[in-house]
Amino acid sequence: MTSSNSRESQYPIDKLFLDRWSPRAYSNESMPEADLLTILEAAHWAPSSSNLQPWRFVYALRGSENWDKFLSVLVEFNQGWVKSAAAILFVVSRTHNGELGSAEQKPNYSHSFDAGTAWGFLAVQAHLAGYEAHGMTGFHVDKAYEVLGIPDGFRVEAAVAIGKIGDKNQLPEKLREREVPSQRKPLSELAFNGTFIAK
Repeated sequence: MTSSNSRESQYPIDKLFLDRWSPRAYSNESMPEADLLTILEAAHWAPSSSNLQPWRFVYALRGSENWDKFLSVLVEFNQGWVKSAAAILFVVSRTHNGELGSAEQKPNYSHSFDAGTAWGFLAVQAHLAGYEAHGMTGFHVDKAYEVLGIPDGFRVEAAVAIGKIGDKNQLPEKLREREVPSQRKPLSELAFNGTFIAK
C-alpha cells in the first residue's frame, strides 16, 4: 500500500501516481514556452501502435494572441477557471494512416487510445516539472475544429489546462469544496481475472 496526497493505493505503487492530480485553481502565472515544449516532448514519447504516433497538440500560452480564441472554445463553466491557467492545449488524433487525402488511407483503430496515452505522459511530465494538467471534454466541438483549423481525418479528443496550482479561494464556493485530489474506485471494480464483469 502507498499513501500520499490524501490518497491511498491498495497495492504498492510509486507515490508520483497519487501526488499527480487535476486542479482547477491555477496561479494566473505565465509559463515559458520551453517548459510547455518539455512537457510535450515527454508526451510524444508515448507508446504507439505500429509507431504511427497519431497524436497532435495545438496550444496557446497565456498572454499570446491565440489565448482568448482558445479560451472561447471551452464551455462557459470551464472558461471560468481555465482563465487562470498558463496554457490551453487541445489533444488531436489522426483517425487514419497513410498519406493524407490518399484513397489508400486506412482507419487507425487505436488512434484515441494512443492519444490518450500521450495525454497521460503529458500529465505526469507536467507534474514532474512543477505544473499540473487538467484534461476536459467540456468544449464546443464544432467550434474547436473551426478555430483550430482541424481538417477531415483528425479528431479533437480533449482540451487540457496547464499551470501552477493557485489559491482555491478564487474559485466559486461549490468548486472550492471539490478542489482536492479525487479518489478512485477500488481496483476490484475495474480489473477482472478471466471474465469481464459489467459494473
